[in-house]
Amino acid sequence: MMSLALRTLNGKLPTTGQRVMVDASSVIIGDVTIADDVGIWPLVAIRGDVNCITIGARTNIQDGCVLHVTHKSDNNPQGNPLVIGENVTVGHKVMLHGCTIKDRVLIGMGSIVLDGAVIEEDVMIGAGSLVPPGKRLVSGFLYLGSPVHQARALTDQEIKGLHYSADNYVKWKDEYLSQKSHT
Repeated sequence: MMSLALRTLNGKLPTTGQRVMVDASSVIIGDVTIADDVGIWPLVAIRGDVNCITIGARTNIQDGCVLHVTHKSDNNPQGNPLVIGENVTVGHKVMLHGCTIKDRVLIGMGSIVLDGAVIEEDVMIGAGSLVPPGKRLVSGFLYLGSPVHQARALTDQEIKGLHYSADNYVKWKDEYLSQKSHT
């Protein structure tokens, strides 16, 4: 992990668990907590400047993602932190803003999930989808579109695929870490 990617803001330095990979081209700022075995791939921006961000174990944040939060205000006393669960796959160029993503979720490339949205466990969101503010996506379904709609129930194979995706990205992250230690 390259320490230049982690930046202190307002006295808060991002914290990371064990075996975390943060690509040197990414930046993580402020009040951010990253659990074990997380992969932060190239060109990711994670900005915990006006609220906190938590990323659960074995989650991968793929190339070009933007993760941000909503500040606390009179209209929104808690603001909207960003909470990402375990075994989550966040596809290339996804934007997550002040939402909650629970465990075993796959968010397809180019999707946007907005303030106050809650994505329950075992959900797939198709590429290019928009999850509007405050929307709740219930467990066990594929969601598609802009704005997102429930398309159909996930198959047993697709639910197994959520585990497979997380496992695969942990394996690839470990390969990257082992090569960095030998250079």
